[in-house]
Formats: sequence, structure tokens, C-alpha cells
Amino acid sequence: MTDQTAKLDWRDGVPIASAFDDPYYSLDNGLAETEHVFLAGNNLPARFDDDIAIAELGFGTGLNLLVTWAAWAANGRRGRLQFTSFEAYPMACDDMQQALAHFPALADYAGQLLQEWTPGARPVQLTDGPKLHVIVGDARQTVPTWDGMADAWYLDGFSPAKNPQLWEPSLLQAVAQHTRPNGTAATYSAAGHVRKSLENAGFDVMRVPGFGRKRHMSMARLRNAK
Repeated sequence: MTDQTAKLDWRDGVPIASAFDDPYYSLDNGLAETEHVFLAGNNLPARFDDDIAIAELGFGTGLNLLVTWAAWAANGRRGRLQFTSFEAYPMACDDMQQALAHFPALADYAGQLLQEWTPGARPVQLTDGPKLHVIVGDARQTVPTWDGMADAWYLDGFSPAKNPQLWEPSLLQAVAQHTRPNGTAATYSAAGHVRKSLENAGFDVMRVPGFGRKRHMSMARLRNAK
């Protein structure tokens, strides 16, 4: 268990990261936001027919994992799912439970996650679910030294204006270096410097309609090596 547990405030039942004054998910509908930004933004669940490795910057409440798990299960679990997340400040299980209680459609998956995983744990095979590994530490150090590769990335750090460390060009370069050919990435952010850093790292980037009050988001695909 890490001693760097996330410090929270709560606003209408939604957890707010005290260090960044930013919510962990949309105040409107966090589940629908994940489906729009990260699943649709990475052409999921269409890619679940084969084995797929997903990596994420920012595990937070685990909501993105649960939405992905539910979509993968609904697709028939045809391929194996591996989910790796990089998190500097893991949320305490009690706080996670409180946050995820707002999504009753995911209650079964949330219950399994909270029963089988604890912050700082080694990789765990969730029952009838993905293989999960939450790597605790500063992503600027842990992503470059990661020995894995991802087919799709969820870039879900707090707002670039409030948490610029997770959007640094060198980190996005490391993301590209740990992406398989034709791999993808998606983020709710459409900030120009984020898109530019992804392009410089080797991605083709598209600005597309965002979720809810966000006008735009970004989708990216790794360019083929020449």
C-alpha cells in the first residue's frame, strides 16, 4: 500500500482531487463520458474480437476500467483483455467504493474490483475479467521503464492546465514508444499543445466532437514507421 493516497473533496457526491481541484469524472455523466471519449475514441468495442492491451494515464476511481470491462463482457469476451494503468496517487478503497456507488449499472464489476484488487498490488487476474496492473508512481518515470506495449491508450490525467506533468511532451513520447503499430490513443483534451506533442511523438491526431460541455476531444493513431 502506497502512502501517497489521493486526497479528496466531494462535490454532489463526485470526488474532486484536492491537489488539482479537478473532478475524477464528468459532473454530468461519467459513464457516458468514458464510453464517448475512451471507448469510441479508440474504436472500441469493435477491437475486442482479438486480444487487446489497453494502457491508461490516471486510474482514479477505476471507472474507465469498469466501463471497458462491461463493454468487453457484452462483446462476448472473444479476446483477452489486459488493462495497465499508471497512477501517482491511488484512491483508498473506501473512497473508490463511495465514488463508484453512483454507477449502479456497474455494481457487479465494481464489487469484484474492490474485492480482488488493492492499491499498490501486483498484476491481478480479475474473475471473468481483464488482467489488471495499476503501476503506482510518477508516470514520467514509470511509463518509460514499463516493459509492456499497448494497443490503445486512455490519456485521462487531470486537466492539462492543472496537472501539466501528465501532458509533458517527453511523457507522450514515451506513450508512443510503448504503442504497438497502428495503436491508438484518445483524450478528452483538445488543447493545442497536447495535440502538437502527440503529433511530434508520432501520432496522427484528429480533433473531434467532445462529450457534454466539452466542444472537442482528440483521437490519435500511431503513424506507420517508414
